[in-house]
Amino acid sequence: MTATLSRETETAPAHELAGTWHLTRLALRRDRVTLPIWIVLLSVIPASTVKTFAQFYPTDADRLALQAGATANPSYALLYGPPFDLTSAGGFIAWRMCGFLALLIGLMAVFTVTRHTRAEEDTGRAELLASAVVGRYAALTAGVLVAGAASVLIGLIQVGSMIGAGLPAAGSLAFGASIALAGLVFTAVAAVAVQLAEYSRTANGIGTAVVGAAFLLRGAGDSTVDARWLSWLSPIGWVQQIRAFAGERWWVLLLPVALALVIGAAAYWLLPRRDVGVGFLPPRPGPARAAASLRSPLALAWRLHRGPLLGWTIGMAVVGAVFGSIASGIGGLVGSSPQAQQIMERLGGAHGLTQAFLATMAGLFAMVASLYGIQAVLRMRGEETAIRLEPVLATSVGKLRWAGGHLVFAFLGTALLLLAGGLFLGLANGLRTHDVGGSVGDVLSGMLVQLPATWVVIALAVTLFGLRPAYSAAAWGVGALALLISLLGPIVNAPQGVLDVSPFQHPPKLPSQPFVATPLVWLLVVTVVALGAGLIGWRRRDVG
Repeated sequence: MTATLSRETETAPAHELAGTWHLTRLALRRDRVTLPIWIVLLSVIPASTVKTFAQFYPTDADRLALQAGATANPSYALLYGPPFDLTSAGGFIAWRMCGFLALLIGLMAVFTVTRHTRAEEDTGRAELLASAVVGRYAALTAGVLVAGAASVLIGLIQVGSMIGAGLPAAGSLAFGASIALAGLVFTAVAAVAVQLAEYSRTANGIGTAVVGAAFLLRGAGDSTVDARWLSWLSPIGWVQQIRAFAGERWWVLLLPVALALVIGAAAYWLLPRRDVGVGFLPPRPGPARAAASLRSPLALAWRLHRGPLLGWTIGMAVVGAVFGSIASGIGGLVGSSPQAQQIMERLGGAHGLTQAFLATMAGLFAMVASLYGIQAVLRMRGEETAIRLEPVLATSVGKLRWAGGHLVFAFLGTALLLLAGGLFLGLANGLRTHDVGGSVGDVLSGMLVQLPATWVVIALAVTLFGLRPAYSAAAWGVGALALLISLLGPIVNAPQGVLDVSPFQHPPKLPSQPFVATPLVWLLVVTVVALGAGLIGWRRRDVG
């Protein structure tokens, strides 16, 4: 069969793209909720923070102090990259955001390509379409087109919005082009990952691992004087080496273009050399009989969730350690203007910049942890649509018992992530301030009071899964909306009524504010109601 497919590919290459346009339209329709959220979120953030630069650093002395402080502390280079020019709004935004935007657009590209290629093979829909007039390369091309077009659109919107905000055109173009090309590189990486892996979760794991490795490689190179060459091995490092708003180096744009073409060509070379539903890295077969420890719904859920939970936990711990290492010096980056103090008060409190920063980080970690919770909830929908759930329910396992195994990891897993992030955040800050016990205790308390807010988002995801399963993916929109309001709302001075939409605005901002239990109780009430509605809907509706 494989040889026949190869001969057909060689003799009739034009027909191998048949149906690409229809699959592209189908992919856009399926992503009509999640993709616009990615595009808006990644596009508007840079331009929305232009005015805040003048608020935080109103004088030349403040900006020179910022430049000197960022240059002297390698921890900032590890997190944000080399500070080429922090005396202008454009240079500051490029320094603070280029690396993270490249990371996020890489994740967007990986998830999008996998969703429309390998995930379709998991469910058997790709094989069904392949039996009709759909070419061998159509699905991959459609996924690449959607992810690539989204990346280019994000870059174009960034360019237009930053020019509209008053930033130089050349720097804006370099900024948007670098982010768009990073998206294209990781689109190509995802195209190869779906050829290697046999299941979508494995492909997502390979793709996200490459994105994370690129970010860490860039951080290691930028923070180590003797290893700056490591940054040139990372596509995310190239994004910052273009030096938007700091004497643009246009020739660096050729590097991601060349890499995207090479990796993309490798994906198309690999595709006809495998069968549909099979990867080049076949999964390792398990034993013929399951161990006693796996003979329960909770054990099955542990088997499915342990890999993502471990990866998220390690990531939260590493990020916590990095942020904790710079917490005590945050005053040099924030500045001392009244406007900056007001913004920090809305973000996390006004009782000391370090305390306010730690409180803000606790809220940010909670938002990120809620995304893991959404992923864990949607794993139930994935098991359902892949028809792996029906054989389980055909035994003595009930629907609620099966769902309970997954929800244990969705709810308690977020608690574990916050504990890991808080422990390393407080430990790193305590080592620098010589108060490990006090710092760890304060940060962990700030993390744990955020837990009810994360549970609200997770419970709303369960509600969608139980009542409107076809729209389960909209749970990502719920999480993204809460994150967007909490991050950008205080900066753009949004009305309090808008801020209150996000559950992350209600917990007390420990350790910079006094503890108040009332909002936590209401958040738990909302969680119970939303969770109950979702489980009742799941119990009553048909599987699939």
